[in-house]
Amino acid sequence: MNNKELIKAMQQQAYDEMKEDFISSGQGGHYTDKQKRYAIELIDEYGVRATARILELPRRTLQRWCRLYGVDVKRCPAWVYEWADKRKRRREFWQRRGYY
Repeated sequence: MNNKELIKAMQQQAYDEMKEDFISSGQGGHYTDKQKRYAIELIDEYGVRATARILELPRRTLQRWCRLYGVDVKRCPAWVYEWADKRKRRREFWQRRGYY
């Protein structure tokens, strides 16, 4: 197994553990408040779309829970804005030198 496959396997294992934690905190049937709060914690860290993928829940369900608990969710996590700003500055740097 090469490094890339190993990293993906480890990442998938972490996601599986998150899903197990989510499932184990419920009683079957309807979702409990504990499960909803756990999902909202994941949303704060990973965002709605990634959390929906990790927990294998519909995105709209997660968005409904956020509205229920009054959680304001941005379109993407904070690191994306930082990454985009860094990328923009890098492009401007190279454009001034005539590369783009």
